[in-house]
Amino acid sequence: MSQFDVVVIGAGPGGYVAAIRAAQLGFKTACIDAGVNKAGDAPALGGTCLNVGCIPSKALLQSSEHFHAAQHDFAEHGITVGNVQFDAAKMIERKDGIVTKLTGGIKFLFQKNKVTSLFGTASFVGKNGDFWQLEVDNKGEKTTVEGKHIIVATGSTPRALPLVDIDNVNVLDNEGALNLTQVPAKLGVIGAGVIGLEMGSVWKRVGAEVTILEAAPVFLGAADQQIAKEAFKYFTREQGLNIQLGVKLNKITSGSKVVVEYNDTKGEAQTAEFDKLIVAIGRVPNTHGLNAEAVEAYNQAVADYYELRKGSPIPWKESLAKTLGNPVRPHMLAFLQKKGFLKR
Repeated sequence: MSQFDVVVIGAGPGGYVAAIRAAQLGFKTACIDAGVNKAGDAPALGGTCLNVGCIPSKALLQSSEHFHAAQHDFAEHGITVGNVQFDAAKMIERKDGIVTKLTGGIKFLFQKNKVTSLFGTASFVGKNGDFWQLEVDNKGEKTTVEGKHIIVATGSTPRALPLVDIDNVNVLDNEGALNLTQVPAKLGVIGAGVIGLEMGSVWKRVGAEVTILEAAPVFLGAADQQIAKEAFKYFTREQGLNIQLGVKLNKITSGSKVVVEYNDTKGEAQTAEFDKLIVAIGRVPNTHGLNAEAVEAYNQAVADYYELRKGSPIPWKESLAKTLGNPVRPHMLAFLQKKGFLKR
């Protein structure tokens, strides 16, 4: 069983930076991650941001901006171009190349700084003395590693929309939206947040008719509203996005086309038909399978131990304060083993 000073769960921007820095400070460090490349045949470090989020979206934004500028802005600079053509597949190919290069860069930094990279999903098992135990599941092949300090940096996953399933064929999440190889004639987007606006902007610039449906009655509600109002003008007037606020979704049907039935801000029933639909209604913590309950249960067991030993109830936080950072004492060891937390 391998033991480490620090084990990081997740190799996204939070995880891989933490792992590298811990190793640079002299800690024996491992990083566990289950990310795979686009082909699905090799590990890919970097998490959502690098593989199917921030970085690839910026690559597509840059490509689409160049195409739009060649069509609409070059002439005023005295630049004359011929019949400008757009190749969506080529744009995606460039994006994939950028992602591959950067994920390879993280692999190199792990090797350079002696970070042990473990592929698979991690779940808490319990504690063994000073060490937290983690089970690493690599496609059914399970191993156990131990770490004195565990950093949970598992990121997030797309929030599901109950009205329709994501198939990344006609109904897309962020990953599907970043891999379209043809420009849809009509593109629908559910959600006018960062992801929805980025993807809407990309595909609008290269020729799609884009409609964004947002449930909130105001645009970018978390932002300064003076800035949000100016941004709304830009996205609608300059870029030509059709952004509808205060929408209530009723039904979504996916077939050869995606049909969305909704009520607009006036409460009137509307129906829209799209070639593709992007669902971008936010993200939720990626904690599935982490088994954080094992940590909570262990903490409670420690509290139970002190309650039994002292003969009076002690809040578990107070009990933990007495043991954090200290080895599990022999008399506590037997108690916790009976509770099923520590391997003998």
